[in-house]
Amino acid sequence: MKRTLTYLQQLKLTQKPIVCLTAYDAAFSFWSNQADIDVLLVGDSVGMVVQGHANTLPVTLEQMVYHCQAVQRTNNQAWCIADLPFMTDMTLEKTLASCARLLKEGGADMVKLEGGKRVLPAVKALSELGVPVCGHLGLLPQSVLKKGYKVQGRDKQAADQLVADAQALEQAGVDLLVLECVPSALAEKVSKILTIPVIGIGAGCQTDGQVLVVYDLLGLTPGKPPRFSKNFLIDADSIPQAMINYAQEVRARQFPAKEHEMAE
Repeated sequence: MKRTLTYLQQLKLTQKPIVCLTAYDAAFSFWSNQADIDVLLVGDSVGMVVQGHANTLPVTLEQMVYHCQAVQRTNNQAWCIADLPFMTDMTLEKTLASCARLLKEGGADMVKLEGGKRVLPAVKALSELGVPVCGHLGLLPQSVLKKGYKVQGRDKQAADQLVADAQALEQAGVDLLVLECVPSALAEKVSKILTIPVIGIGAGCQTDGQVLVVYDLLGLTPGKPPRFSKNFLIDADSIPQAMINYAQEVRARQFPAKEHEMAE
């Protein structure tokens, strides 16, 4: 069954965890469908795990369109989100044009923008045009040169600001929210306050769902893996089975376990 926003919203209402996984090509997309993954994220993380860059900043809009096309050729089930790459949202006009390409050429179901207050005008405009939008708060990979890779929202002021940003994004029209690398208690609070589904990564197990980079799931990411990840291939006899095990553990709220949570 093809996943829809209504379907994802119903999962939140019935407290059934949403299973999300990144995908960048047709093969991983196909096997994600076989594993009954709810959401595929064509992330600009492709710049790091596939292209070998130090961060996501070099990824272009043309590359994102290309990877969306590849994923959607074999995806007939999952809801597909595409990242809006770095500096393709400098103006409202450019943001709308970039999102149009991801939807019309790439075939994505939803676009994802990083940030809070800065992206509110774009979110509102896209929502009014009928475009499904996913927000992204916490650790923002596109801001890594300024903020680094570290847990966000640790102190009260930062936590309060994140909650305010999340509420503002929902009011502006965001339909889904990704929370990355924030304390589990804060992620749980945001998930309960918002009426839209909240997907966590490095944010504990009490969000409405989980997302993981497929290369982390398979232990393929070069170097030291993120603390919040888990190599599901170790206890599986194949890549498809590793994906199935991931989906089962997310739905049972067994992943992430305590040892995968970020420091409070």
